Amino acid sequence: MKLDILVFGAHPDDAELSCGGTILKHVSLGKKVGLIDLTAGELGTRGDAETRSKEAADAAKILGVVTRENLLFADGFFQNDKEHQWKVAASIRKYKPEIILCNAVTDRHPDHPKAAKLVSDAAFLAGLLKVETTDVGNKQEPWKTKAVYHYIQDRYIKPDFVIDITEFMEKKMEAIKAYRSQFYNPDSSEPETAISSKDFLEFLHARSREFGRQVHATYAEGFTTERYPGVHSLFNLV
Repeated sequence: MKLDILVFGAHPDDAELSCGGTILKHVSLGKKVGLIDLTAGELGTRGDAETRSKEAADAAKILGVVTRENLLFADGFFQNDKEHQWKVAASIRKYKPEIILCNAVTDRHPDHPKAAKLVSDAAFLAGLLKVETTDVGNKQEPWKTKAVYHYIQDRYIKPDFVIDITEFMEKKMEAIKAYRSQFYNPDSSEPETAISSKDFLEFLHARSREFGRQVHATYAEGFTTERYPGVHSLFNLV
């Protein structure tokens, strides 16, 4: 299956939190979008791997993506090494995305920048002829993705560009709340974490409002680039 956009996240919910609106927007434009979670988030304080897997499936339905899979790397312990790069490169070749979205280049959780570099390096390797990977026993052809963009997570990073998600903010929050074990739930008896308070959901709105204000939108999501983005003319800018 060929995708227009392939979104990677170190953990289930990374994508929903940071680029859920962008996913929804491009799905509405008819683009084929898929999600790959690197780990099951099994080290998370709340819930467990099985619960998060079910929640991720529910969120995927809300987002309208055509596929979601999990590479089941070790949460907290995966490395940017040959073994992991090979597996990510194989996933990229499997879906042949034009654009890849992945974790923030620096963040509070150490898995996020690790995943950012891992996916970026694997995207480069996926385009090399002499890097040999297989899918269901079949040799894969090289694939060069046009661009890798990094979404912004907990820590503030100045974005290189932002995307207006005003029309999709409410549905983005619906997808986030599909992770009932992780986020604000007044009926939950789970221990409180940095992201389980009601204040955290309010922070998400505030961050999106901050990015949106810069482009005269109510809500937006920010991204950083690995190279200068190009535009066809000055009139393509917001």
